[in-house]
Amino acid sequence: MTSSSGAILREPRLRINRHRRLCLSITAVLVALSVLGLVLSWLSPIQAPLKPGLDFTGGTSIQVERNCGDRCAELSVQQVQEALPAAAVVQLLDDGQAVSVRSSALSPAESGAFVDALEQVAGPLIATDTQINTIGPVLGKQLLTSSVLALTVSFAAVALYISARYARLYAALALLALAHDVLITSGLFAWLGLLAGVEVNSLFAVALLTLAGYSVNDTVVVFDRIREQQRLLPDLSVEDQVDRAVDGTLTRSIYTSLSTEIPILALILFGGASLQWFAVALFVGIAVGAWSSVAVVPPLLPLMGGRLPQRAASSGVVA
Repeated sequence: MTSSSGAILREPRLRINRHRRLCLSITAVLVALSVLGLVLSWLSPIQAPLKPGLDFTGGTSIQVERNCGDRCAELSVQQVQEALPAAAVVQLLDDGQAVSVRSSALSPAESGAFVDALEQVAGPLIATDTQINTIGPVLGKQLLTSSVLALTVSFAAVALYISARYARLYAALALLALAHDVLITSGLFAWLGLLAGVEVNSLFAVALLTLAGYSVNDTVVVFDRIREQQRLLPDLSVEDQVDRAVDGTLTRSIYTSLSTEIPILALILFGGASLQWFAVALFVGIAVGAWSSVAVVPPLLPLMGGRLPQRAASSGVVA
C-alpha cells in the first residue's frame, strides 16, 4: 500500500461533521449580523448597503501633508470643518500629519479656496505633496456599474467551472461559499460605514474579486480530496468521506491562509491610509473564505446527498 493510500485510510483527527451544528450556527450568526448591517446602512442616511466613496459618487478629494517636523500640533476634525468654506468630510491621517477632505465636485478656484483654508488651520503645508482629485458623477456611476458587472461575471464563471468539473450540487455549494464570503466581508464594511464612516471604493471591488478567486481555489481543493475519497473508498458513508477530506486538507488550508494573511497584515499596519481598508477587506475575506471551505461547505454535503456521480468520481484525481 502506498503512503498516499495509508494517509487516506488513517483515522481522521478532526471529524467536522461532529461539529456541524456549531459550525453552521456560527455561520448563521455571522450572516445574520452581515445582513442586518447592510439593511441598517440602507435605511440610514447613507441609503445604500455600503457607504460609497468618491470613486462611485463623484466629487473632489483633497489631501495635504503638514510640514511640522517630528510632531504636529494638535488638530481636530471639527477645527478643520469650521475653517473650510463649504461642508466636507474630513479625515486626519498618520496621527494628524496629513489631512484628507472630500466634498462634492469643486471647480479649480473652489479647490484653491479649500487648500488656502487648510493652510490657515493646519499649516504650514508641503506644497509638493498636495493632491487634488476630481471624479465626475457619470464616471463614478460607470465605475459602480463595472464593479457590479465584474462580480456577476466572476460568479457565473465559477458556476460554469465547478459544474463542468464536478456536479451541479457542488457548483451550487461553491457559489454558496462564495456568496457567504462576499456577504460577510460586505457586512463588516456596512457596520464600519455606519459606526466609523468607512467608505468603499474601486479597491474594495478589487478585493472582492480577489477574494472570489481565493475562495474558489480553497473550495476546489476540498472537493478534489472528497472525489479522491469517493474513488478509493466508495463504501464509506458521505460523512466519513467528508471528514477524511477535511482532515487531509486542514493543515494545508491553515498554512496557506497564514502565509497569505501575514503580508496583508503588514500592509494594514504599514501600507498607509490609501491601502488600509483594501487590505482589511482582503484580510477578513481570506479568513472567512478559509472558514467556509472547511466548516461550511463540507458539513452541508452530507445533508444534501453529496456523492458525486460515478463517472465524475472515477475520473482522475487532482492532487
